[in-house]
Amino acid sequence: MKAVEIRSFGDPDGLAVVDVPVPAPGRGQVLITTEAIGVSGADTLIRSGALAAYGFTEGHIPGGEVAGTVTAVGEDVDSAWVGQRVWASPGTGGGYVEQALAPAGEVLALPAGLSAVDAVALGSSGVVAHFGLSTLESGDAVLVRGASGSIGIMAVQLASRIAGAVAVTTSSAERGDRLRDLGATHVLDRSGEGGGPDGYDLILDVVAGADLPSFLRRLNPNGRLVVVGAVGGQPPADFGTEIMAAFRKSLSFATFSADTVPAAERASVRAAQLTAAANGELRAVVHDVLPLAQAASAHRRMDAGEVFGRIVLTPQPHRARSTAS
Repeated sequence: MKAVEIRSFGDPDGLAVVDVPVPAPGRGQVLITTEAIGVSGADTLIRSGALAAYGFTEGHIPGGEVAGTVTAVGEDVDSAWVGQRVWASPGTGGGYVEQALAPAGEVLALPAGLSAVDAVALGSSGVVAHFGLSTLESGDAVLVRGASGSIGIMAVQLASRIAGAVAVTTSSAERGDRLRDLGATHVLDRSGEGGGPDGYDLILDVVAGADLPSFLRRLNPNGRLVVVGAVGGQPPADFGTEIMAAFRKSLSFATFSADTVPAAERASVRAAQLTAAANGELRAVVHDVLPLAQAASAHRRMDAGEVFGRIVLTPQPHRARSTAS
């Protein structure tokens, strides 16, 4: 079968299409013929080599979420899964393939009416947004930093149901208009300038990077900044001095990974969100759908900051989809 692996760390040219054997599911695993594969910011960081210290090596196959049809199951897995259309997470990689293995505990049946493409546009990002916003209270002012990606788009939609104000940072007026349509009330530039509330009770940060300390200064007393991604790289080593300098404001800084949430809780939230999307209550925003063989092109567009929502790869020919979806 065809797969895409990281032949060499660095720019997207290091991705290569290779032939690998079709795997057999082991104990507790299912085999899925993929229809759609999500391309995430984590994939691009792994490909660049930025996360090599965490054990990622050249030869790694990226891809943390897929959707498709279960074709085989391993020991201790209910055979009733065979033939079902599902969303699944292979883990931190293994998704850029025609047939993917996933733990049975990370597999969820797709609701009727939800496409595989839409499922991977919100399956993992919706869970991160949900738990990242867990301290949000009615009437709070929230800022979603880096709102044009799939996590940010889900966070805007979820926060708009609770918060008194939902500000976003983004790179253009056109993206700002689209985020307003999803529930944003204030649109700021990437530095956080352009109006909006005087302070925020919660900042959900997908970016991190060198400018993170300046956003800590925007927190209200008892405010909380939660980093759920680092597409802008690591923050300065001394960023904690901003918190200490504002000691009397009782500020909080946290990182969040969905890996720390019990699988049953993740599955419950994800199932509710997929159903909401199937019913039109949540919107999956897909920037483009590309063939699996064009994974390098998808990564180039991610690196260039062109993507609004999620790029999806598919091993099969797919009808062109508008970026306005």
